[in-house]
Amino acid sequence: MRILCTNDDGYLAQGLNVLARAARNLGEEVAVVAPDREQSATSHSLTLHHPLRARRARDGTMMVDGTPTDCVILAVGELLPERPDIVLSGINHGPNMGEDVLYSGTVAAAMEATVLGIPSIAISYTGQDPDEIEGWEPVITALLQRLIRDDCPPDTLLSVNLPAVVPGDVKGVRVTSLGKRRYSDSLTRAHDPSGKEYFWIGGGRTDWTGPEDSDFMAVRDGWISVTPLHLDLTNYALLESVRGWDVSLDGSAG
Repeated sequence: MRILCTNDDGYLAQGLNVLARAARNLGEEVAVVAPDREQSATSHSLTLHHPLRARRARDGTMMVDGTPTDCVILAVGELLPERPDIVLSGINHGPNMGEDVLYSGTVAAAMEATVLGIPSIAISYTGQDPDEIEGWEPVITALLQRLIRDDCPPDTLLSVNLPAVVPGDVKGVRVTSLGKRRYSDSLTRAHDPSGKEYFWIGGGRTDWTGPEDSDFMAVRDGWISVTPLHLDLTNYALLESVRGWDVSLDGSAG
């Protein structure tokens, strides 16, 4: 099996190194293609207005001066001699739960692989200290052995979130739904030394809500959260209702 590892924290990130080692523990052929710098919260963006460049590090890792989505496209289309059988993205330095999956470059890389018809898994660590990810290698190896052997349906990827606990204290794995989060005071308005106004997005407080089977509830209680995500965003429950709306341009029912 050929495995492609990527991330959004950059090719030097601790989480990526642990993920690649865990993948190699499975005895598989592993390639690493990742951004050459921090690309968090780039979502599913593509680089369209300047050329992309890829370089190879001494350890064989390929670094790309683009987004996580760019990395997957280049890896699959040009950089790898053969198409990977699965794409692993992470281990992200921070959680990707609830609406975070819409902004996450980690999840976007896995999503792009899914668009290309390649099974994919995004993995994130919900703790604050990236150095703590080092101890997760044995757990990730065992988890990958379980997840890789089971095929996901088409257009579906898995989003995994690791709890902020000592790996030996993990209670197990729960299959979860997406929770909901709300940021408070996350926008800062200030002035630079020259007196010019600027705005800074980030920080503040995060409040989580959700049912008992939600991702944030699982990791809060010490479980690994595994959430299946689907590319089709259609709200099928509302299709017939919306079809009954008067949406004609001339005001007549259509």
